[in-house]
Amino acid sequence: MNPDGLVEVDPVRQPCSMVFIGHVDAGKSTICGNLMYLNGIIDQRTIDKYKQEAVKSGRDSWWLAYVMDACDEEREKGKTVEVGRAQFDTPSKKYTIFDAPGHKNYVPNMIMGAALADVGGLVISARKGEFEAGFEAQGQTREHAQLAKSLGVQKLVVVVNKMDDCKWSKARFEEIKTRLTPFLNATGYADEDLIWVPIAGLTGANIVERCDGKTCNWYTGPTFMEILDQVELEPRFPSGPLRIPVLDKMKDKDLIVHGKVENGTIRLGDKLAMMPYGSLAQVMHLLDGKNQVVKVAYPGENVQIKINIADEESLVRGNVFCHRDSMMPVTQMFIAEIDVLQLLEYKPIISKGYTCMMHIHTFNDEIVIQEIDETITKVTKGADIVKKKPAFAASGQKMICKIAPKNPLCLEKFETMAQLGRFTLRDEGQTICVGKVLKYKPYQKGVVGATGFVAAKTNNNSSEGGVTNSSGAEELVYDMDTGEMRPKAKALDGIAEDEEEAE
Repeated sequence: MNPDGLVEVDPVRQPCSMVFIGHVDAGKSTICGNLMYLNGIIDQRTIDKYKQEAVKSGRDSWWLAYVMDACDEEREKGKTVEVGRAQFDTPSKKYTIFDAPGHKNYVPNMIMGAALADVGGLVISARKGEFEAGFEAQGQTREHAQLAKSLGVQKLVVVVNKMDDCKWSKARFEEIKTRLTPFLNATGYADEDLIWVPIAGLTGANIVERCDGKTCNWYTGPTFMEILDQVELEPRFPSGPLRIPVLDKMKDKDLIVHGKVENGTIRLGDKLAMMPYGSLAQVMHLLDGKNQVVKVAYPGENVQIKINIADEESLVRGNVFCHRDSMMPVTQMFIAEIDVLQLLEYKPIISKGYTCMMHIHTFNDEIVIQEIDETITKVTKGADIVKKKPAFAASGQKMICKIAPKNPLCLEKFETMAQLGRFTLRDEGQTICVGKVLKYKPYQKGVVGATGFVAAKTNNNSSEGGVTNSSGAEELVYDMDTGEMRPKAKALDGIAEDEEEAE
């Protein structure tokens, strides 16, 4: 039992989502493929097929990557484009692994994978020149690590891959660790949040089975899989309000929605609301990552939901499913605390009216900076420099500002539900800021979309679960602090109508 009185998930066979990130060609897909193979998920016949396909394409060593890089485009280009997804179990955990693309053109796809992850695997190539290419200014090692931290990946397993290419050199491993650690510390990862392991992704050495002493006599730590099984995950709260951000959907005969249960519990037959539109839905079937029908899914689990919903066209990535008596907050204006990382060379400041793309959980949209309330500049000695109502913010500063998304947005306060209250800002393909939601203003029109529904007073006896037609309904919004629906006229989690006008 936690201090809030919520019941925590049983630690036995905890769900654990892991995303593999890092510079292009570091070996992420190969490691993922070998994980599946060594854990018995891929049979030998399938492996033989992949080997034949790799030989035919002139890429003999890429057969393991084919496990995750399934589409023709990825195999032809020899690089991951979409986020690959697979699942396997061990006695202690139920794993969902995400293979994120490493190329800079596909960072938005990488963000989607990282947003679903509990643990990150930062893959580094030990091959001469490849670590340097990924870590220097034009590489993706730095940006991927920063994004992982900002998206809530608290533990980072630094996987030094291709150790067989440098004859398992301890000096090379220590060189990489020495150069990379200060940067990761500055990103926000303390030493206790970093776990280092040398592996050979292609041969499988030190992934599941320990590398033999003759090959590598200096590393005596755990294998990669032992590390994962030992990682302690953040507490999860199945009795909290249900939150499932939509990652994608599939429509054949039935409509199937994929997402991760970030909070709460979902059960077969549950009546849901799809936010921000308030569209009514019902769970017809609930499937785990292995396409097995289950009756219930808890926080941390990646699920597929066969759903009955009238408003299918409005169902897109970034929508959030919740129970109808605990509606997800919706806003078009919020106040955030933002760390300005590195702005574009020809756009060196952020001022009122600055536009860029925001990524929050599985949602992305254009935003505009409406107002900068203050900037904070850290100094080596003495007190931080705080400036009220500044004209602009620059790289290296922290700012408190008011943000307006282009479209209605589902979010939470960071202090209430961190995984749905943190975000990144990107401009022209570069990550420029990371931030967290401090407070928000409820969407002025309530929860109104194509269906015309609004959040209304909960009626537990109602067959519609408390969602009524907009005509004559009292407009309510969900209060995360109390867990109750409150009249919209009252201030909620921050910005009231009169407060905005006063500002």
